[in-house]
Amino acid sequence: MSKRKKRILGFLISTVLVLLAFAFIDTAHFRTFGGSPQGVRLERLKTVPMFQNGVFENIPPVPMIEPGTYTQVMRRQLFGREQRVPPFPVPVLRPAITPSPEPGLRVTWFGHASVLVEIDGFRMFTDPVFAKRVSPFATFGPERSFAPPLRLEELPQINAVVISHDHYDHLDMKAIQFLADKGTIFFVPLGIGAHLEAWGIKESQIVEMNWWDSYTLGGIKIVCTPAVHYSGRGLFSRNSTLWSSWSLIGPLHRFYFSGDTGYSPHFKEIGARLGPFDVAALKIGAYDYTWEGIHMNPEDAVRANQDLRGRRMLPVHWGTFNLAIHEWDEPIRRAKAAARTAGVTLLTPRPGETVEADKTFVSMDWWIPTSGQQATESIKP
Repeated sequence: MSKRKKRILGFLISTVLVLLAFAFIDTAHFRTFGGSPQGVRLERLKTVPMFQNGVFENIPPVPMIEPGTYTQVMRRQLFGREQRVPPFPVPVLRPAITPSPEPGLRVTWFGHASVLVEIDGFRMFTDPVFAKRVSPFATFGPERSFAPPLRLEELPQINAVVISHDHYDHLDMKAIQFLADKGTIFFVPLGIGAHLEAWGIKESQIVEMNWWDSYTLGGIKIVCTPAVHYSGRGLFSRNSTLWSSWSLIGPLHRFYFSGDTGYSPHFKEIGARLGPFDVAALKIGAYDYTWEGIHMNPEDAVRANQDLRGRRMLPVHWGTFNLAIHEWDEPIRRAKAAARTAGVTLLTPRPGETVEADKTFVSMDWWIPTSGQQATESIKP
C-alpha cells in the first residue's frame, strides 16, 4: 500500500471513530468541553512567548509523529494483545484522613495523577479525577480500573487544587464543581480559567498562572513550573490553554508534581531553582515511541527525579486508565528496575495508602497478585 493510501486510510479510520464517539454522546455532557479564552484572558495569553498564532507551542518544538504512523498507532491501539487493564482486583485502601491537615508532608495516591497532599498544615489535591470515564462521553472512553479510595462526598476540606492541563484524565468537571462548592481555591495554567468559569466557578476561586509565577496561600508557596505537553478538550481547541507542572514549597517541606510531560531540561532548571524536593510525583505511564516528546517513559522519569533532586520518587499516571499501548503494569516494573540501577528511592503505595515523608515506608509489589501483599523494601526517612 502506498504512503498516500495509508494516510487516507488513517484519516478515514479516525473520522469513523470520532463519528461513533459522537453517536454515544450524552448531550448533558456537552458542558464538559469547557470554555475558550476570550476578552482580557485572551489578551493576557497573547503576551506570552509560547502563545503563537493563537495557540500554545512547546519551545523548542516537539517532533511530530511521522507521516503514516497514525495508521500504525490505530492498528496497534485496536488490535494489540497487551494486558492493558489489571487482570485482578487492585488492592485499594481507605485512607485514614483527619478533619484538619497534620504537620509534615503526607501524600496519598488516589490513582492516575490524583494525589492528596498534606504539606506543613495545608491540604491540596493534584489533578483530582473521580469520574468513571475520562471522556466527554457518558458511555465511551477509558474506564477506571478501580474506584477512588474515597468518594468526593467523603473528602475532608481541600484548601487548594493544582491542575496540570485540561485533558479529561486530569481535569474532571464534576470534581471541580463539587470542590468549588466547598470553597476550594484552584490554581491553573493560563487559559484554563475559561473552563472553570464555564462550569460556574467563581472568579475569586481561580488563580491563573504562567510558568514561574508564584502565589502564597496558607504559608505554602505554589509555583507554576514548566512542562512539555499539549492541551485541548474538544475537536477545535487543541493547545488553546497552557500546560504545567507544580512545585509546592512549605516552611519545612517541598513537593513536586510533574503533570503530563516529556523529558526535557526543564527538570534540571526546576531542581536548581526550587529543589531539593522531599517527594517528587512523576508520571511513568501512558508512553509510546510515537509520543516520546510529550510523554516520558519510566526511565526518563527516574532521570527527572535525579534532575529535580528528589529525595523520594512517587510514580503516578499509571495503572488506572487504559490510555496507552503497553501492559498495564509495565510502567511500574520498568520504573522499579531503573530506580534500583540509579539508586533512586521509589515509593510504591497502593491506591489510598498514605506515605509520610519523615517516616519509614514499607513498599510492596502489589501489582504482582502472588506477592502483592508482601513487603519488598522498607524506605526510611
